Amino acid sequence: MAPTRMSPPGGLRRGVLFDVDGTLIDSSYIHTISWWGAFRQYGYDIPMASIHHFVGMGGDRLVDSLLPSDRDRDADRDIMSSHGALYASHWPALRAFDGAKDLLAQCHAGGLAVALASSARKKDLQVMKATLDADAYIDGATSANDAKESKPAPDILVAALDAIGVEAGNAVFVGDAVWDMKAAAALGIPSVGVTCGGISATKLRDAGAVEVYEGPRDLLDNLTSSAIGRLLADQR
Repeated sequence: MAPTRMSPPGGLRRGVLFDVDGTLIDSSYIHTISWWGAFRQYGYDIPMASIHHFVGMGGDRLVDSLLPSDRDRDADRDIMSSHGALYASHWPALRAFDGAKDLLAQCHAGGLAVALASSARKKDLQVMKATLDADAYIDGATSANDAKESKPAPDILVAALDAIGVEAGNAVFVGDAVWDMKAAAALGIPSVGVTCGGISATKLRDAGAVEVYEGPRDLLDNLTSSAIGRLLADQR
C-alpha cells in the first residue's frame, strides 16, 4: 500500500473516496443473482429487478427492504451468509471496469489521498483489490467491519475519511448506487455517479450526484473538468 503523504504546503489534505462494487469492479449483477439465489434457498421468490435496485445497501438493510416485515428474522443471517457463499463462487469471474486502475493512478499522481470506501466483507474486498491490481495508488480501504451502520448511513465514508486523514469538506466520493449518493449527502461530500453499476443517471442525480459518467474510463477522460479535477487544481 502506498505510504501516507503529507498535506500540501499551506493547505489541507484532499482526497477521493471510491465505492468498489459496481463502481470500479463489474459486480453489481453478480451480487443481484447471488441475492436472488440466496432468497430462493429460503423460500423467497424476489424478482431480480427489485433486488438490483437495493444492491449497494448493506446486506442487513437489503434483506429488510425486500422481505416481508412479519417474516422469521432468525433466518436473515443465514440468508446473508448464503449470498456471501454464492458471490464467492463468482470470484474468478470478477473484472475491473476499463479505466479503473488508471483513474486511481491519476488521482494518486495528482497528490490526492485515495481510499476504497467499501462495505464488502473483508474476504471480498481482498479479492476485489487483487482484481484491481492498484495497491500502489490506494492509501486506505474499508470493509464491512469498519462501520456500525451500513449504507445509506454514512458510517463507511467516515471510516474511509479517517483512514486517509481527510476532512469531509476536502473530499469527493465516487459511487454507482443511489445509496452511495445518499451516504455522501449525509456528510456534505460531493458525489460523482457512474452508471456502470446499472443505475440510471437520472436516479443518481435525483439522489444527489453532482455529476454522472458512464464509468471509470469516462470519468478519467473528463477528469480535469470533474469534481475530482477541481480537487486536483486545489491540491497544486
